[in-house]
Amino acid sequence: MRNNPLLNELLQKLAYEMSKLPGVGPKTAEKYIFYLLNQNEEEINRLANLIAQLAKNIRLCERCHNFTSVNEALCPICQNKQREQNVICVVARQQDLIAIENLHEYNGLYHVLRGTLNPVEGVTPDKLSINSLLKRLEENQINEIILALDADINGESTILYLQKILKPYNLKVTRLAKGMPMGASIEYADEATLANAFKGRKEL
Repeated sequence: MRNNPLLNELLQKLAYEMSKLPGVGPKTAEKYIFYLLNQNEEEINRLANLIAQLAKNIRLCERCHNFTSVNEALCPICQNKQREQNVICVVARQQDLIAIENLHEYNGLYHVLRGTLNPVEGVTPDKLSINSLLKRLEENQINEIILALDADINGESTILYLQKILKPYNLKVTRLAKGMPMGASIEYADEATLANAFKGRKEL
C-alpha cells in the first residue's frame, strides 16, 4: 500500500484494509475513504454497524458451506425437502450458487468448495471443502454430481482432480457444457449462456 501523506495513520490503515477487497486497488480504496468522509456520522455508523453484524449473524452451512443465519445449522436450501436430494451441484463460491439459483433451472442441492485449486497461491486440496463433499457421498444416496466451476485454468484443474477422486463412488459426474467460454466466471456469466451451459452439461 502506498504511503499517501494526505492520509493520517487511521485513514492509511483503513485504505490498506479496503484495498484487500476484490477489484479494489489503492486508488479506489482512497476514493471510497474520501466518499465516506463526506457523509454524515449517521450514514457512516449505519454502514459500520451492518459490516459488524456480518460476523455476528452469518455463518457457514454445516453441510454445503453456503451462508446461513447464525441461528441455523443448515442453509435454507439444505433444509428444503422439496429439492432433489440425490443431485449435488459443486460450485467454487457462494456467488456462483446464487447465479445458478437465479436461473430457476436447477432444483437439487449444492456444495461450495470455497475456492478452486491454485498451487501458486497455496490453494491445495486440503484447503477446499472436498473432504466434506466426500463425506456427504458416503452418508447419502447421491446419483449425480454436477461440476459447475469457472472455465479457467484453476477451474479446469479442479474438475480434473475431482473427476479422479469421485471415480470410486460410481456415480454420474457431469460438467457445464462448453457454452461457457474459456476464462469465463460463472458469477458474471449472462443468464442465457449459463442456462445453456447448465442444460447442456456433459457426463465425464
